[in-house]
Amino acid sequence: MEALIRRLQEFHVVEPLAVEAIEVAFTELTLPKYELLVEQGKTCRHLYFLEKGALRGFYTLDGKEVTHWFGFENDFVTSFHSFITQQSAVENIQLIEGSVLRAISKEQLTALLNRFPSVERLLRIAYENYYIRLEERYVNAHFRSAAERYEDLLARQPHIIERVPLGQIAAYLGITQETLSRVRSKY
Repeated sequence: MEALIRRLQEFHVVEPLAVEAIEVAFTELTLPKYELLVEQGKTCRHLYFLEKGALRGFYTLDGKEVTHWFGFENDFVTSFHSFITQQSAVENIQLIEGSVLRAISKEQLTALLNRFPSVERLLRIAYENYYIRLEERYVNAHFRSAAERYEDLLARQPHIIERVPLGQIAAYLGITQETLSRVRSKY
């Protein structure tokens, strides 16, 4: 729980009463590698804080898995569209390592937001950070070469190379494994 509170305090100072309410609202989950946290076609009812481990978000397109994001320690993760709208998820979220997460339901989060303005501010800042990452991802995918995308990955998240299978990294970068091998051979 300490990691969650530290991460929240990085965004905005939270009063002690709100911290206590947050500690009660989040429950701990320990899940094994390959477990699906969110499944396509089902409604995502929780926002998660990844305390330990790694996961990926992916779509299934024509029977092929297309990884479009990764989550690591201290990330807030969910199928945002499904969580916010309470409609079926169009993506899957799968653990790529055994993980420890903290989970809060949509209802519990709404209660916290209504009770504590500081928590509402925290959520806004978390959503802003998510949007910034999404925009950076879009720019990378549409305006940069394969080599530039790989360089950006190494600069921003070098630990991915050690923790994620190359096929998933290639899909994340929007390139084939062969192209990834060629790009990697230059480094």
